[in-house]
Amino acid sequence: MNPSNAEVSLEVPPYLRVYKDGTLERLAGTQVAPSGLDPQTGVVSKDIVIIPQTGVSARLYCLNKEINDPQKLPVVLYFHGGAFCISSTSDPFYHNSLNALVAEANIIVISVNYRIAPEFLLPTAYEDCWDALKWVDSQAVGNDGLEPWLKDKADFERVYLVGDSAGANIAHHMALRAKSNSDLNLIKLNGIGSINPYFWSEKPIGLEVTDPVRKAMVDKWWNYVCPSDKGCDDLLINPYVDGAPSFANLACHKILVLVAEKDILRDRGKLYYEKLVNSDWKGTAEIFETEGEDHVFHIFDPNCQKAKILIKRLASFINQRY
Repeated sequence: MNPSNAEVSLEVPPYLRVYKDGTLERLAGTQVAPSGLDPQTGVVSKDIVIIPQTGVSARLYCLNKEINDPQKLPVVLYFHGGAFCISSTSDPFYHNSLNALVAEANIIVISVNYRIAPEFLLPTAYEDCWDALKWVDSQAVGNDGLEPWLKDKADFERVYLVGDSAGANIAHHMALRAKSNSDLNLIKLNGIGSINPYFWSEKPIGLEVTDPVRKAMVDKWWNYVCPSDKGCDDLLINPYVDGAPSFANLACHKILVLVAEKDILRDRGKLYYEKLVNSDWKGTAEIFETEGEDHVFHIFDPNCQKAKILIKRLASFINQRY
């Protein structure tokens, strides 16, 4: 519905539209699920501000029965998807899927509520997520006054970056940045869980060649959130262009790439895996494809059988000792 009876100036389907009077209408990712105890999974969550200077918050998750147990748990820093322009940590789809992941894996999740476009164009989201990673590192000192769930429960030797779609893109760039940055001294990045990663380029590949409508749609997503003279060959969205950081600089030793058969981004995930295994990076990469499913299907229905298989696969990856 047109909230202002104004003429539409820009459509970014299926996510949002902009009217000529400047009104922005988001068409998805606006619903809110409160934090708290989820009776179905036994997972408890809470919202905290982690970067007071910018107001960036995070939603923390842990199994309720584990809160007072002395056992240390792996930590996942999670970056949600939404093409950098919709959704949040309180989105019910993300809230429910992360409850399912925490229940299966018995881990601590820190879901980052980074700022999104168009109010905050890229690279703001990357800077917010980098600040979140530095915040996690600051918690590893274990002093009084720090976040108690992390102080008491977090195994900072087992930290993972996990994200879906745009969030998987963010995870890649955070791991690159962490390799040579002195701001991270205390945590150990073990791996990346890259779910339906959002990488792209001007030139179509795979499914995109025969699906120009969806190719143009994804082109539009990127050009909207990241005005650049390089378009979809900006190194933030195309990590293989000249000038992009070498994969050898990834600060982790294992990466799991998850793709879906019907996803327009499927071949980007496969290419990412191929680039990883043929690069100078010294880690181990795995890839797992879900047949018959589309982009982030597990977010929309975390209780379907294929989503449960995906979540079990991701949980096993996180809990596997190196």
